[in-house]
Amino acid sequence: MLVFEIVIALLLGGALLAALSRRIGTPYPALVAFAGAVLALVPGTPELVLDPELALTLFVAPVLLDAAFDASPRDLRANWRPVVGLALGAVVLTVIAVAVAVHGLVPGMPWAAAIALGAIVAPPDAAAATAVLKQLRPPHRLLVILEGESLFNDASALLIYRLALGAVAAGGILGWSALPMLLIVTVGSVVLGYVLARVTLFMNRFVEDVSTAVIVQFGSTFAVWILAERLHLSGILTTVVYAMTASRIAALVTPARIRIPAYAVWEVAVFVLNVLAFILVGFQLKSIVGRLDRPTWLEYAGIAAVVTGVAILARIAWVMGVAALGRWRERRTSSKTPGSAHAVALSPRAAMLVGWCGMRGIVTLAAALALPTGGEGSPPFPYRDLILFTSFAVVLGTLVLQGMTLRPLMTRLKLDDDGAVDHEVRLARVQTLRAALDTTDASPGTEMAALVRRRYELQLQRAKQLLEGRADTRAGARPDGAAAPWGPPSADADMVRTAMAAERRRLLELRANGTIGDAAFQQVEQELDWAELDLQQILRAEAAEH
Repeated sequence: MLVFEIVIALLLGGALLAALSRRIGTPYPALVAFAGAVLALVPGTPELVLDPELALTLFVAPVLLDAAFDASPRDLRANWRPVVGLALGAVVLTVIAVAVAVHGLVPGMPWAAAIALGAIVAPPDAAAATAVLKQLRPPHRLLVILEGESLFNDASALLIYRLALGAVAAGGILGWSALPMLLIVTVGSVVLGYVLARVTLFMNRFVEDVSTAVIVQFGSTFAVWILAERLHLSGILTTVVYAMTASRIAALVTPARIRIPAYAVWEVAVFVLNVLAFILVGFQLKSIVGRLDRPTWLEYAGIAAVVTGVAILARIAWVMGVAALGRWRERRTSSKTPGSAHAVALSPRAAMLVGWCGMRGIVTLAAALALPTGGEGSPPFPYRDLILFTSFAVVLGTLVLQGMTLRPLMTRLKLDDDGAVDHEVRLARVQTLRAALDTTDASPGTEMAALVRRRYELQLQRAKQLLEGRADTRAGARPDGAAAPWGPPSADADMVRTAMAAERRRLLELRANGTIGDAAFQQVEQELDWAELDLQQILRAEAAEH
């Protein structure tokens, strides 16, 4: 009961810290990490040991699915070079640099354990960075690169992590013999994720209750992860493919009355899991700190400081180096074939920002917690206390140092929003409203049909003004160009439903042919969802009156 009371109190504290972080422009995990560190030093708090096998499943699976569901395949394809470079190159460089540094500081640590530590601290948590950046509205491309990186750097880092754990168990080191297994795991994970997404969404067609639908969503998320792990595949990669496949189909099979509350539940669940991850690490650190004497404490602190610095510098070196190489190649291409350069390389200022967005988060914490604790005749993971202590120090150090300086750095670099998503949103509104208006032209010429047509005509006119930059700014005009809520009379509800269906079909076509990305798609889809729910509410009210 005491643990339950403490967790509830800390969740409330986490909510207050999140509110404070939004005011001061700091990633909320930075403040929650402070709370977790303080918790380890408070006397009287209980020790709570988390099952290592549960850590990754509980904390990473739903958080990763939530991020992957919102990813845009079109934008990822357009920026595949920097995304792949960060997800693979930056991760491998960080793993090597950290492993070499920590093995030099602790010669007795096995190379496999040193590589495991490098893999644990290698993948940055882009959610912490984008939480701040979205408030400052940087160029959309930078958000795409950071969010895309976060989906795949976890997979590459945790594959190395799994191999390192296997090497420790076998008493060996990593070698070329691991490459065929990596290929099998990668291909198998992609196929499994795609198939499970199709199967799950087919089953969801028969779920009409909101609470049941949300439970099925969470249950299937954990089931996908667990099945992938049971088959010795990558839970990370399987979940990413599963979520990205499901997002392409969900708009067709999930009604608005389920989608809106489900999104709200997922947002809360992701926040709670992030808070709990830092809290539970605080509980783990309490037992570690209690076992350390002063010399060992100082030794651990020094090692953690070095590893934090190496992890930060390795990422910056990779991003700045690859960006400089890309700009050099663009200049050579442009000089040989004028007009051939496509500006795929990051500018120096953009590279500086991306390189600085290396805050570690929930994946690092969960991977550290998942290290075997030993028992029943098996020894604990070598240097587990040091690795867990160092991992939390890297998370705390990067969140504080980089997270709290991200806003002033962004302001100084003056990387302004390019307006790409806003333009796509306005274009999508024009196209969907035009599709709706086309359906009304075929409707009977009743007085109610004329009112519906006139309403769509006014909305289309307003949307065109916004798209062309001629928006009416007088008092009372809607600044965003979104459809106003439906109001009475609603006697021609069938006509409105047909028009809304046409809007959704056109919106799906725009995303499918690459005219708009998922960011614009989701914003306009949400507007249509709310308009549909508003119409349903009006019809229920009218039915009750009669």
